[in-house]
Amino acid sequence: MTRAGTTAVIAAVLMSGCSTQSAYLRPPTAVPQSWPTGAAYLRDSQAGLPSYDWQAVMGDPRLRRIITQALSNNQDLKLAAANISLARAQFDVQKSEMLPDINATADLTRSKSGSSGNSGSSAIGARSNAALQIGVAGYELDLFGRLRSLNDAARSRYLASISAAQSVKQVLIADIADAWVAYGADASLLALAQQTALAAQESVRLTGARYRGGIAPRNDLRQAEIVLATAQADVANQTTLVAQDANTLRLLVGAEVAPSDLPQSITDAAARFAEISAGLDSSVLLRRPDVAEAEWQLRAANAEIGAARAALFPKISLTGLLGLATSALTSLFSGGSFVWQAGVSAGLPIFGGAGKANVRVSEAQRDAAQAQYQKAIQRAFADVANVLARRGTIADQLAAARSGDAAAADNLHLADLRYRNGIDSYLLELTARLARYNAARTLVQTRLLDASSRIAMYRALGGDASL
Repeated sequence: MTRAGTTAVIAAVLMSGCSTQSAYLRPPTAVPQSWPTGAAYLRDSQAGLPSYDWQAVMGDPRLRRIITQALSNNQDLKLAAANISLARAQFDVQKSEMLPDINATADLTRSKSGSSGNSGSSAIGARSNAALQIGVAGYELDLFGRLRSLNDAARSRYLASISAAQSVKQVLIADIADAWVAYGADASLLALAQQTALAAQESVRLTGARYRGGIAPRNDLRQAEIVLATAQADVANQTTLVAQDANTLRLLVGAEVAPSDLPQSITDAAARFAEISAGLDSSVLLRRPDVAEAEWQLRAANAEIGAARAALFPKISLTGLLGLATSALTSLFSGGSFVWQAGVSAGLPIFGGAGKANVRVSEAQRDAAQAQYQKAIQRAFADVANVLARRGTIADQLAAARSGDAAAADNLHLADLRYRNGIDSYLLELTARLARYNAARTLVQTRLLDASSRIAMYRALGGDASL
């Protein structure tokens, strides 16, 4: 290679620090900087968000055992792990493009030749040819950052796959917790329906006896039978729902769930869920895994714009060959057997329409990724704001449900005594029994709502430190 050629190569290498990729600037979140306030919201005095993980939030050891089992068996998690492996492999492939492709070849040939003289004698000669070559095949000098931008894009997509896997884990944990407390609530409603059916059977027996004795009219008996039939239908329905809840847990876990790990009632299920603080600053949403995934995808799209812009500029490639060649093995590594050659090639697209269109495509994809990112943040903000509104009033709602259930139970007791002593008609006792049944169901549902809202806060805030 001439001195001028060598100088050109060195200059090209020094210029390789240039890049056409735009610096990434995180777009505005498009949501308020603080959570909403008002009568429906709790005012949290803690400005910082404490670190938490699902083991601390899900305090019941039975639920923790189920979640641990699911984290090992769930097929969605296995798919997410495969996606991470794929993204990592693609990143490694793209990273290798920035290194020269070096090939080594070795050849050895041996030939024989012979001749015969007038005397009839013959002479045989042997000749060996050996060659060793190490070549650089088409190493592209990344003058304008095309390969670096593609490498940044591949890395960002790899990190996005990790965030996606974390999102899958967090959603799975919350879904299992929801299914677990739903099982407890349906178990409570089943027990309530069974208790009501037993009481209704006693009412039918008593009312039937009074009817046959001429004390009560027939419509009292029929009303008692209606209450019994309603309770029996609820028993059948709740039995189905409990079985379906167990099936949901099996599906989420990917294996059988031990009966001993299932809650016996909603009171049992809701006893050990920790309260999570949302803090005051909505920027905590940036650590939600789905938001982080959207931002990594945005970073990848931004890097691909740089790669598309760089493709408009010339591509400079180096080729080189170092080798040893000789006709005798004994002199293979002698000084005179060493050969080398190097070359530089440059290519520039003459018609740039397709390249410019690729830039516009990349910019449009970046704009779409930015919209997805801001949409993810807005969705996250709405999730947390809705949970905060629920958590702000759930204590009052639960207290009212407890008071209503206690009052309905006492009213039923008094109405039953008055009916048995012939003071009031069965209609009043029937009304009191239905009111008690509905009040007890409301209390179960409110307790479920309380537990579900705690799980919803874990789901909405994201950023589980253990994932």
